[in-house]
Amino acid sequence: MPLTVGPAIAHGLDSASTPVQVVAAVMAWTAWGVVLVALLVPRTVSLTAARIGAPAAFAVSVWVSARSGLDVAEIVAMMWTAAVAALVLNVPAIADAFVDGSSYGPERRMSLRVPGALLVGPVELTWAGTVVAFIAGPLLLAAKAWVPGVLALGAGAVVAWFGVRALHRLSRRWLVFVPAGIVLHDHLVAGEALLFPRRTVRSLGPAASDTTATDVTGRALGLVLELQLTEVSKVRSVDTDRLLFSPARPGALLREARDRGLPVR
Repeated sequence: MPLTVGPAIAHGLDSASTPVQVVAAVMAWTAWGVVLVALLVPRTVSLTAARIGAPAAFAVSVWVSARSGLDVAEIVAMMWTAAVAALVLNVPAIADAFVDGSSYGPERRMSLRVPGALLVGPVELTWAGTVVAFIAGPLLLAAKAWVPGVLALGAGAVVAWFGVRALHRLSRRWLVFVPAGIVLHDHLVAGEALLFPRRTVRSLGPAASDTTATDVTGRALGLVLELQLTEVSKVRSVDTDRLLFSPARPGALLREARDRGLPVR
């Protein structure tokens, strides 16, 4: 990333003052270091950092290209950062690796897809507000815009706090296999963590299109799985013995369930 985006940032800030260049360089190296550590130490917090930082690098490369014009450095930066952002955001195995990095002992955590309604605006706006909150204040102060800089720094701290927490909630959604059975950990859609003991699991498999099972997918895109139980469980104040959810990797989840001796259809 420093070899591709670094030259583009330097080119885009040629006409800026020295303090602005220094502050921008410090923030760029800090962001790169944070995401690098996140990649080397996969945890749910790391997944949030990568989901914020990878598309931010692409946004920065687009901004410097618009500021200084398209040159070889800018084209290389946009292509590389676009590829990195696409991998981090769209490859389910990457999300699973981060999520499972926070598991304990014999657990196996597998990520859930983001609710569909959040993908059309809310997630993007929250991400954009969070990134701007991090960079606006320091750059304004470096440009000696004291009053706007102080205001942006104070407001940015608040916006970044709530933005990171909101985005991190999306990283903390998973189905986890434990020795006792299955736990659906989804406070965003299901409302609470739900434990389904092994003895109560009747079957697990792809849902039929005409199923009437309780839906906790959040209308996420992708294949929906149905968990059928031998006894009634309370989900979002509703008594049900069938549950719909949408994992990021349904095939891998069913293989894991079969390997753990759970009934898969």
